[in-house]
Amino acid sequence: MKKINLSNSAPFIILIIVAVLALFVPSFATFNDLGKYNSADIAWILVATALVFLMTPGLAFFYGGMVHRKNVLSTMIKSFVAAGVVSVLWITVGYSLAFGDSIGGFIGNPFTHLFFKGVSAGAPWSLAPTIPLMLFALFQLMFAIITPSLVVGAVAERTRFSSYLLFIVMFSLFVYAPIAHWTWNPKGFLFKMGILDFAGGTVVHISAGCAALAGALVLKRRKVHREHKEIPPANIPYVLIGTGLLWFGWFGFNAGSALAANSLAVSAFATTNTAAAAAGLSWMFFDILKGKKPSVLGFCIGAVVGLVAITPAAGFVAIPQSIFIGVVAAIISNVAVYYRSKSKLDDTLDVFPCHVIGGIVGMIMTGIFASKTINATGNNGLFYGNPEFFFTQLKGLGIVVAYSFSASYGIFKFINWVMPMRVSEADEEMGLDASQHDEKYLQGTLLVKQEGSIIEQEVGLDSSLTREMQSTLLENELHS
Repeated sequence: MKKINLSNSAPFIILIIVAVLALFVPSFATFNDLGKYNSADIAWILVATALVFLMTPGLAFFYGGMVHRKNVLSTMIKSFVAAGVVSVLWITVGYSLAFGDSIGGFIGNPFTHLFFKGVSAGAPWSLAPTIPLMLFALFQLMFAIITPSLVVGAVAERTRFSSYLLFIVMFSLFVYAPIAHWTWNPKGFLFKMGILDFAGGTVVHISAGCAALAGALVLKRRKVHREHKEIPPANIPYVLIGTGLLWFGWFGFNAGSALAANSLAVSAFATTNTAAAAAGLSWMFFDILKGKKPSVLGFCIGAVVGLVAITPAAGFVAIPQSIFIGVVAAIISNVAVYYRSKSKLDDTLDVFPCHVIGGIVGMIMTGIFASKTINATGNNGLFYGNPEFFFTQLKGLGIVVAYSFSASYGIFKFINWVMPMRVSEADEEMGLDASQHDEKYLQGTLLVKQEGSIIEQEVGLDSSLTREMQSTLLENELHS
């Protein structure tokens, strides 16, 4: 048996301590008589919760398909492992920080729902009176899981796995939880200010996108980026699968944020699909306008940008306006990606141009097109004669961008000081699948002719050549 490394054993020791402490938390019935529950609402939010969770593997496929083949597994597991880390963290203290009793409108009391105390037997959430508090807490957990997962795309192909685990914990506690409290807790200061963010434009996408920018700056450029080498995507069909899962899961993300099976959920469902469709076409057609050919990646990235942009607006804007939001967001993000590619910023999968820019466009568009006709609890935007609300959106947007970037930059610098986040150049060259996980993306073999001999050469199973085609090509080569 290998000698135990204390630094490597820390995560396991912490998990054991949490597990033991959990034994002393009393059990309570899940349901109570403190609310008038609606079976249809419970059923819909259960489904929506599962749909939002599905976005995590969707994101893993989306990102995994775009990186180099030698980094596919390391990229995918960084998205997936957040489901484990954040789930335990959310139960212990995360939910309490986001939705516990407010401390000055800035953060929840960590002891309000420590280890989900009072969640099982508590009264329903004030803005979701027809579903149990437990269901609301689990629905919000899925948002907390996917947010740090988004950051993976910006720091892919050069981040140590152990360091990234620490980042998930610190980001969830010091960035996600406070912003969720400010925006979605009725006692939060942004909520009181009048900010409207239906499903996470600021809480999820802008916070993650700003963290992605901070991470890219701290970790600096990959060797292939410095040498201007073009890295072909490992598996474009993975990107298609990921996009489909994200699009599908986003219906739970946005329509589920109505927190009931009602007309608002239907409207949010429709605006979500419409914006995604319009944005995917907008990105692809804009590429054609620039002289490129229509690409699979272009449509997929554009659709995701549209989903990001409609997220804060989904429950406040009408369906026709969602077309405009999707088209404009895709064009602006497309231009941002172009200028990012010409810069020295190594945001591996363009998380900042897609999520921050998309989130900002969505928040601004909410300030323009929000209508009380769609959601009476919302507000009228600039387009409907209310400039005051528009400027409120801008103010809240600025606060979240400034905080999420500065806090995330500090987190990355701190972790980098405690335990270097950047892998060695040798490990980077080897690929993180092998160097960090001692695993390999599935490989096949291609029979090739070399100096009169037949040898086998490893290729990815995503190769466009089937084994039969390879054999045919080899036979033709030998006869020639």
